[in-house]
Amino acid sequence: MDRIRVVEGDITRQTVDAIVNAANAALKAGGGVDGAIHRAAGPDLQRELDGIGGCPTGDCRLSRGYNLPAPHIIHCVGPVWHGGGSDEERLLESCYRSALALARRHGIRTLAFPAISTGIYGFPKQRAAEIAVAVVRDELAIDDAIEEVRFVVFDAETAGIYRALV
Repeated sequence: MDRIRVVEGDITRQTVDAIVNAANAALKAGGGVDGAIHRAAGPDLQRELDGIGGCPTGDCRLSRGYNLPAPHIIHCVGPVWHGGGSDEERLLESCYRSALALARRHGIRTLAFPAISTGIYGFPKQRAAEIAVAVVRDELAIDDAIEEVRFVVFDAETAGIYRALV
């Protein structure tokens, strides 16, 4: 689809309506993509998230983007990989569907997703990418409210996986 792109780079530098954060359930600054987003956005982000509280696995919350080029951040809590027998695939699918539904509700037309759950949460990259691309394709086919989805990854291996699927 011409509305899906793969970008190898820094998600915090993307000029889109919203970047998606691979968040933890407490919505506290963590490592990896989450830590990078918190550092780039600045301390006001954590203050806003503290007011929101937490977020269950498979769901999302919206915040302002603060010092990021993107005016919004969609915080998705992906599942920790436990070998595949703990509903991880359904929960990861739910992250992407929830993020796109939240985007539509708030008039967000361009988004940048990281490879949710594939870092410290251990979700296998290939399977995570298959789920992500399939859900995004399904959701974009529903309507044209979302103009562009970028999968923004920081390494060539992951970029190759997404490019092969897109």
